[in-house]
Amino acid sequence: MTYRTVKQLADAAMPEELFTGQWQNRPSVLDDYKPYLDDRWSEGCTNAWKLWEENVPLGYKGSYQRVRAYLHDKRTSPQPVTARPPTPRTVAGWILRRPDTFTEPEQLQLKGVWTHCPEIDALTRHVRSFATMLTARQASACPTGSTPSGKTTCPACTPSPQASAATATPSSPA
Repeated sequence: MTYRTVKQLADAAMPEELFTGQWQNRPSVLDDYKPYLDDRWSEGCTNAWKLWEENVPLGYKGSYQRVRAYLHDKRTSPQPVTARPPTPRTVAGWILRRPDTFTEPEQLQLKGVWTHCPEIDALTRHVRSFATMLTARQASACPTGSTPSGKTTCPACTPSPQASAATATPSSPA
């Protein structure tokens, strides 16, 4: 090392002072396209070649290696670990299963789904009350019950006019 390099290193109070030079804070050919690359990255497209091909028609004149290096930095940077949301099939299975068969993590995940989607919470309650009605053969478990005249007020329990007409016995020809 030369005397000047040693003096520069010795005189630096902070490491940031050493990061000066002709290549620091210089604009890149890729700078105008980084927002697009970031958007596509967040959409799940992580293929550097495909992203380079998408940028060329937009006017990008740089090389594929520059795009690949930029994406490599994104790949190697620490990212927050987030749990994947459960699939619709998994949630449907939780709704249809008996509550006493859940493991502790499944119970916590289902509660998380309920807090994020009140409609699924209501659906779960309806499915479980219907399961109770079927297994225990109790019509009184219907959420809205029956009126004193014996007619039900539950829309799910009320037959449609088409269904009533189809189940009616045809009158014998006279």
